[in-house]
Amino acid sequence: MQNHFSRCNSIKVDSGCWVAYEKPNYGGYQYMLHKGEYPDYQRWAGFNDCIRSCRMVPSYNGNYRMKLFERSDFGGQNLELNDDCPDLNERFHTRDVSSVNVMEGYWILHEHPHYRGRQYFLRPGEYRRHSEWGSNSPTIGSLRRITELN
Repeated sequence: MQNHFSRCNSIKVDSGCWVAYEKPNYGGYQYMLHKGEYPDYQRWAGFNDCIRSCRMVPSYNGNYRMKLFERSDFGGQNLELNDDCPDLNERFHTRDVSSVNVMEGYWILHEHPHYRGRQYFLRPGEYRRHSEWGSNSPTIGSLRRITELN
């Protein structure tokens, strides 16, 4: 997108659910955008006004299921989720998630509890280490299903 503009001062989402990325090729900070208007980068929880790539979240009406693992390559303790979790530490007494297997649905991991901080969009698939979903750290505070696509 950088060929078209150098900064993104506002966004309007007419339909669907989108993930905007700070860097080309779906890298850097990630921002979940639902239908609505975002007059400045702070309204989409942005850290800056750079948007270099984006993708639409596909429509999905099925079940939601994922497994979280404390160690890379699906090692150590694990727990399975099929619902939102506003505070991972409060519910499961851990914040360390080093690998994830998303079996069903689309999810957003958040760096801090109560859906705050950096966001990480996960599609169905295996993520053997936290860097594969774009994180510099295995620390996750909350997560939720992407259920609103309009």
